[in-house]
Amino acid sequence: ETMLGDTGVAVHPDDERYRGLIGKECILPVMNRRIPIIADEAVDASFGTGAVKVTPAHDPNDYEMAGRHDLPLIRVIGPDLVMTAQAGKYQGQDRDTCRAQLVEELSALGLLRAIEPHRHAVGHCQRCDTLVEPQVSTQWFVRMKPLATPAIAAVKRDYIRFVPGRFAQNYLGWMENIRDWCISRQLWWGHQIPAYYCTDCDEVIVAAEPPEVCTKCGGPVRQDPDVLDTWFSSALWPYSGLGWPEDTADLRYYYPTSVLVTAYDIIFFWVARMIFSGLHHTGERPFKDVLVHGLVRDAEGRKMSKSLGNGIDPLEVVERFGADALRFGLLAAVTPGGDVRFSLDRAEAARNFANKLWNAARFVLMNLDDDAGDGAADAGPPDRSGLELADRWILARLGRLVDEVGDLMERYEVGEAARLVYDFAWGEYCDWYIELAKIRLYGDDPGRRRVAQTVLVYVLDQLLRLLHPVMPFVTEEIWRALPHDGPSIVIAAWPTGGGELADEAAEADMGLVMEVIRAIRNIRAEMNVPLGKPADVLIQAESAGSRELLAGAEPYISALGKVARLAVGPPQAAKPPQAGSAILPGCEIYVPLRDLIDLEREAARLERSLAEAAGELERARRRLADEAFTTRAPAEVVAKERDKEAAWADTLTRLKRRLAMLRGG
Repeated sequence: ETMLGDTGVAVHPDDERYRGLIGKECILPVMNRRIPIIADEAVDASFGTGAVKVTPAHDPNDYEMAGRHDLPLIRVIGPDLVMTAQAGKYQGQDRDTCRAQLVEELSALGLLRAIEPHRHAVGHCQRCDTLVEPQVSTQWFVRMKPLATPAIAAVKRDYIRFVPGRFAQNYLGWMENIRDWCISRQLWWGHQIPAYYCTDCDEVIVAAEPPEVCTKCGGPVRQDPDVLDTWFSSALWPYSGLGWPEDTADLRYYYPTSVLVTAYDIIFFWVARMIFSGLHHTGERPFKDVLVHGLVRDAEGRKMSKSLGNGIDPLEVVERFGADALRFGLLAAVTPGGDVRFSLDRAEAARNFANKLWNAARFVLMNLDDDAGDGAADAGPPDRSGLELADRWILARLGRLVDEVGDLMERYEVGEAARLVYDFAWGEYCDWYIELAKIRLYGDDPGRRRVAQTVLVYVLDQLLRLLHPVMPFVTEEIWRALPHDGPSIVIAAWPTGGGELADEAAEADMGLVMEVIRAIRNIRAEMNVPLGKPADVLIQAESAGSRELLAGAEPYISALGKVARLAVGPPQAAKPPQAGSAILPGCEIYVPLRDLIDLEREAARLERSLAEAAGELERARRRLADEAFTTRAPAEVVAKERDKEAAWADTLTRLKRRLAMLRGG
């Protein structure tokens, strides 16, 4: 039925079959209209006959072709899908009826050579699946070249910066090849286009204020029923909410804004339009930086969609795990410009982190005296004169964290900043410093107790401030319970000057103490020493400085390593018999086992485990030696078997070492 609106036939300029016909005319059947034969490189010479009907009023590609060859537009289908007067005798028929009758007429005229099935791509509505009929209609456009030129220059000279920088090329690729922008939309909502038509003289009036009568003849006017494209309205966002076009206090204070955070899929649709709109209307950039993030995808990396049914309702996640858990689970997975694979496991892990932080804060608050910690956070770092090794170490680690997180936030690497704060909070503050502080909190020296309380409060306060942008609710709740000045953590000062807390010696010394404690814990775990049973420990250190350090750290090592008696001395030729051991740089650690476990029973257990590991290793090696298996099995299956072989070989080595310890080897 669109054939009735054909105004040309197109062939490829290099198609030898039709080269002699280019420039001639042919007769359009049924309509008996003379139409030209044109040459255009858009034609696919290998498709069908290689000659294509051109219907400019009902096909966007044909419309483009008509513009190149000055072909007229004939609209034969109306907006109600009924054939128009330009469809000749088919006027008044609906589209489908016309189609069937036209085929019959062509056949009757002897003009139908053949009918072949063909799978074509015809547009359908994404909501109701209705067939979309392309139509030529009157629309409003924005001329883009005058707007694009300054918007391109603003990014090229870093007046506006994209982060990560690679997305600037995405933006420039669009803007340097931009076409005039159709801003008309046939919708029932939105900003109505400020265009008015005189019903008497057809004068077109565009005005900010609606005219009462035609400015040309004084006749009545009607407003264009179309509305502005959504992105046209959205482009006004940075300044329209601040009172623009009036010169308001809000506009002067808040505009230009600092940072726009958005996904990469709407750089052209929204970001670009805000840039050229802001530059044009205000003379200033709408924002200094554009922080581009990826899309949130499911655990398998697929885009979330209704059709796949793989979407996650954020309100359900909040109800189950909390808003902070959802935020942290998302942000901790962010890499600059990269997509995020999100699963409920991330939210659950973040909820566990929030619980860990909450319980740590409860412990600190429960162990404060009535005035302990007063002003600790607001007065700055604790006085160094009364600090112990653990205090100096945690403050030095906090200083590094403050500087690193500050630097990462300045570079918009929020995900890495969140991960650093997580590691510090869970590992260094909760698992190490709080446990070390318990020695003084539960001791009988009020001075040492007060120092531990002060450091606990100060570090927790600074930690909460660093974490607040990512987990605002739990940090606000905890911070309000701490001794502090100010109504809210939202307006509390951001931690800076971490270098003032630097103490490389404390970090190195505490690092050795922690390695010793880990080694003792590993020996106990490997040899199945009961958790509640203290062990004697012998440390042989090469340097006098290390021996002095470890002897002075005896309270730390004894408390966290479950040590009954600690002996620190120089290396000896004779090693303790039947002892678990570990070798660290500059020292060796021994844990005599005779009084801790039943040596014979443990040896028998290790013998059984050793035999089992040897059997599993032999089976894995036999399978890998089978050429039929390694050549025919899927690569991932073979790789899994190699991993199994390596794991059993490692297990066998560790079991042999433990057995040798028990036998005094």
